[in-house]
Amino acid sequence: MLDKTYRPGEVEPKQYQKWEESGAFAAGGQNADGQPYTIMMPPPNVTGSLHMGHALTFTLQDILTRYHRMKGFDTLWQPGTDHAGIATQMVVERQMAAEGLTRHDLGREKFIERVWTWKASSGGTITRQLRRLGASPDWARERFTMDEGLSDAVRKVFVDLYKHGLIYRDKRLVNWDPKLHTAISDLEVEQRPVNGNLWYLKYPIEGEEGRFITVATTRPETMLGDTGVAVHPEDERYQDLIGKKIRLPIADRLIPIVADLHSDPEKGSGAVKITPAHDFNDFEVGKRHDLPMINIFDRDARLNEAVPAEYQGMDRFEARAKIVAAFEEMGLLEKIEPNAMTQPYGDRSGVVIEPWLTDQWFVDAETLAKPAIEAVQDGRMRFVPKQWENTYFEWMRNIQPWCISRQIWWGHQVPAWFAPDGKYFVALTEEEAQREADAHYGEKVTLTRDTDVLDTWFSSALWPFSTLGWPENTDALKKYYPTSVLVTGFDIIFFWVARMMMMGMKFMDGQVPFKDIYIHALVRDEKGQKMSKSKGNIIDPLDLIDKFGCDALRFTLTALAAQGRDIKLAESRVEGFRNFATKLWNASRFCEMNECKPVAGFDPSTARQIVNRWMAGKVAEASARVADALDAYRFNDAAQGLYQLVWNVFCDWYLEFAKPIFQGTDDAAKAETRATAAWSLQQILKLLHPVMPFITEELWEQFGTGGSLMLTGWPQLSFRDEQAESEIDWLVRTISEIRTVRAEMNVPPSAKLALKVKDQSAQTADRLARYQPIILTLARLDSIETGVAEGGKGAVQVVVDEATLFLPLGDVIDLAAERTRLEKEIGKLDAEIAKLDGKLNNEAFVAKAKPEVVEEQRERRAEADAVRSKLADAVRRISG
Repeated sequence: MLDKTYRPGEVEPKQYQKWEESGAFAAGGQNADGQPYTIMMPPPNVTGSLHMGHALTFTLQDILTRYHRMKGFDTLWQPGTDHAGIATQMVVERQMAAEGLTRHDLGREKFIERVWTWKASSGGTITRQLRRLGASPDWARERFTMDEGLSDAVRKVFVDLYKHGLIYRDKRLVNWDPKLHTAISDLEVEQRPVNGNLWYLKYPIEGEEGRFITVATTRPETMLGDTGVAVHPEDERYQDLIGKKIRLPIADRLIPIVADLHSDPEKGSGAVKITPAHDFNDFEVGKRHDLPMINIFDRDARLNEAVPAEYQGMDRFEARAKIVAAFEEMGLLEKIEPNAMTQPYGDRSGVVIEPWLTDQWFVDAETLAKPAIEAVQDGRMRFVPKQWENTYFEWMRNIQPWCISRQIWWGHQVPAWFAPDGKYFVALTEEEAQREADAHYGEKVTLTRDTDVLDTWFSSALWPFSTLGWPENTDALKKYYPTSVLVTGFDIIFFWVARMMMMGMKFMDGQVPFKDIYIHALVRDEKGQKMSKSKGNIIDPLDLIDKFGCDALRFTLTALAAQGRDIKLAESRVEGFRNFATKLWNASRFCEMNECKPVAGFDPSTARQIVNRWMAGKVAEASARVADALDAYRFNDAAQGLYQLVWNVFCDWYLEFAKPIFQGTDDAAKAETRATAAWSLQQILKLLHPVMPFITEELWEQFGTGGSLMLTGWPQLSFRDEQAESEIDWLVRTISEIRTVRAEMNVPPSAKLALKVKDQSAQTADRLARYQPIILTLARLDSIETGVAEGGKGAVQVVVDEATLFLPLGDVIDLAAERTRLEKEIGKLDAEIAKLDGKLNNEAFVAKAKPEVVEEQRERRAEADAVRSKLADAVRRISG
């Protein structure tokens, strides 16, 4: 017997343990002969804990996995975690700092041992939390981006790309973190708005005493590294200065004035200082004009020996103040203007990032990108929604060399060894590098391994094939590659998706790593704002699971996952879908109490009761609708179809229609209806299982046919009885229309009304007669009269098909007062709609407002319009 209340806190750990211990998640199980279906889990950071973005992406992946498993596919959802180089190293270094230690106190080898120890004891948090979310990957195949097999793959890819000329070492600008002492990727740079200044500095023209060119800069401290001044070639103010030189104040160096399109005549003074070693745009200008590149900072962003002695060793911001003071003293500071700007910060260190010229390893991303672009162009790989193709193409067609080296200790160490003269040898092993070096020099030389490690994204770019055993040609690789779909967020299209495309096509004979890429939206708070610690609006998915159950959270995220639209998440929504789970539980208890038990071999198409044939048809219709939606990644449509089937069709209508049968004396009708109810509930549990796995598995133990629900086949149903559908749908519409009038007119629930019907067909008259008892009960009526000419004074009317239905309300409510109330509400809504239209039709507002604010205004407009329409219908009903 089912408990009176569903208790997710007890059911979820019990059911998950059963699943995991039974091996039900494993690929190659009972569906070993089925068509492969593979999803690669985007490996969360080993340092991570479950956040709402994880909850969304892993819920959607689990839905697809469970759905295809039930359809007979040999499903592999490949799990694993990422070593997260910088993030993990920071966690361990903070731990050591509390002990008064630094990594340098331990040395590289001992420090890495300590990180592995931390990983063994604390690195499993995220995978434990994924189990709480109900995730069903093949845990036995779990991989880690630093495990032995993946490390072999990383070394081979690096060496092969180097031998093909696609990895090289170069001196280029990188995002340098002066606190962490490493280059970082663009993804790890956070652009923050700041209120800065624009300093106008006067540079003297050499040979023209008293003449200056003024440059506007946000970073006066870098002027000591200037090697040129650029003006626009068509800027008439500076035509006679192009090709001349200025004498750089303080540094006392001559530098040229060059013509370059980089300079914007409308911005600042129209002349810009060029510091190729400390600005990404200036670096390109410097290359175009062959300007020297002078690095004036050390790794701490302090000024080095390339500047005058009095500035050496100064912090960059201290140097800024000193330089500005010096210019003012020399009479060369023209003015200072306030300037709103963005400044790059390290997302982990929190310090201002410095463009820094260093020797780093780079990947020739432009060459690797070409086949990956073509694969999307010719349809071998598709984005869902399609508009993300544009984002992908924009980045791939303008791709820059990829800096893959990092100056930290935790990660894949670069497989390169340096000889005393600086020449390097790239090889799979130290022994191989030594042989190459000895052959090159004709004698044995001492080699020193590069201390850099590879960007975390380098190893994760290999994830779709390295996790399957590459570079070995394993059975898993042959069966499960290429994968079926990648589910991920838009924020890592560049940093992970594109790189997996490039690496997969390079090393897997031109095969795309996945056929589909489903890009889901962002989970925001209920106001549409991005969640952040600073705003204090972060919603913890584990808190919601504790409060409402995992299934409620999963269904909420699924129901809100409309393609191309961010999710506005409020706790009240999760609570609402907790009520949905409760509704399903209570309906199941009702079936149990009315002895609705599965009947072996029951075929609903043989049912004689029209309501049972109607229910069987609705189940078949929903089955097709949900499958079509999941196949097209329309998760919200699948959730809507499930909700309507469970709440509206099964609970609100079918079980209500079944009650008189259960309470009647026709034993054959009772038996058939019990069997149909049990069969319908079975199909509902199957359809609902991918989204709400825990409650459905628990109920399957009572209403199933044995075994685990997750390994039961997906319903393949095609039954439809058009006559039953037409008749019972009419019954539902009729009762619904009467209920709507009662609700809109504030008719007391206890009031029994008379129903008068005009212009009814013979078929409608027959239906009204046959279904009169159920209509009287569910619509709360005391009589039905057909063939009337009019409804009489004080009657409200509705139309159902050809018939007009009258409900005399004059003796029950004050119709005039009700009309006044409704018209007053309509007036309020008209004012609100006009106000919203004023904003939405204002081009300035739409241009300046955040997209989520504009979207919220549009949603409010649509909601107000829908409510107004309902109220207007109510007024028309009163008016007759």
